[in-house]
This record gives sequence, C-alpha cells and structure tokens, in this order.
Amino acid sequence: MNRSRLTGQRLVAIFLLGLALLNYPLLALFDQPGDFLGVSTLYAYLFAAWLLLIILMALVIEHRGERR
Repeated sequence: MNRSRLTGQRLVAIFLLGLALLNYPLLALFDQPGDFLGVSTLYAYLFAAWLLLIILMALVIEHRGERR
C-alpha cells in the first residue's frame, strides 16, 4: 500500500477518534462537579483529549518520512 495513502487513512482515523472524544455523550460524563488538580474535570478532559489528538497526529506525520 502506498505510504501517503496509509498516512491519510491514519489521519482520518484520528479525526474520527477526535469526533468521538469531543462528542456530547462523553463530554456529559465529565461535566460533573469536582476538580482534577484544581481544574474542572470537563476542562481537564478537553485538554487531555486535545493533547492526545495532537500527539497522535504528530506521530503519524513524523512516521511518514521514515523508511524501513
């Protein structure tokens, strides 16, 4: 399979994961009273999900340039 096509498919999968992570049912789970390290659980979840998506995209894009 073409390497750029595989990279594109992985990025689409990350996009779909992002849609799932930032969709209402999961957000509602974390919209509860309380905090995590002094930050609202909803804000902590949003930041963690956003950070995870950025890291995954960076790994996929950086891996694209490597040759095996």
